[in-house]
Amino acid sequence: MLISSYNPNELGDILVVITAPDVDDQITKIADDVAQITAEKDGALLGYNFMNASKILPELIGKNGQVFLTAAQVEKLNVKLQEAGFDKLLTADEDPKFVVGYVEKITDHPKSDHLKVTQTRIADDKTVQIVCGSPNVAEDIKVVVARPGAMMPDGKIIWPGQLMGVDSDGMLCGFRELRIKNAPDKKGLFIIPDDWQEVGEPVDFARADTFYPEN
Repeated sequence: MLISSYNPNELGDILVVITAPDVDDQITKIADDVAQITAEKDGALLGYNFMNASKILPELIGKNGQVFLTAAQVEKLNVKLQEAGFDKLLTADEDPKFVVGYVEKITDHPKSDHLKVTQTRIADDKTVQIVCGSPNVAEDIKVVVARPGAMMPDGKIIWPGQLMGVDSDGMLCGFRELRIKNAPDKKGLFIIPDDWQEVGEPVDFARADTFYPEN
């Protein structure tokens, strides 16, 4: 898993690359404008911060927010890591993180009155379990699914996990969480019209921003 962000207004010319969730005890090692973050317990790689990142990837100039790195860009970062003496290299992750899903089945959460356990198809051959608390979740609807590794507009990262003891592999997204243009400021899933996109396709956010007309 590879999650990258670039926010020059807040952090300067630093590319943040995350490979695993945060842990309490971390070790940071800095060499040649690269900071490596690992878990103190087992040495697992948590991520890297690349200072002066635009010197490595000039195409970052003008970017702000999550950055989806190509395999070629990851290879350039790996060259920088090797030059700095780091041996934990990065692996490109080009799978789409926001895809069209189809809610096939809903059951009650065993420990919650408002949460539902959904079986949501995200490809012709793949259905995942996602816990959802949205008031308009229902069977037989198309929705935006944030897969593990997605970064929400507010910076929240979606990891595999559990909600009140039930496994949840991603998130069904609301229009408010996605910051869909002109969407009402209330809770609710963004339900994709049946004829807009097929299940498994990357979400067309440019089209989604036309769903709600100008006020």
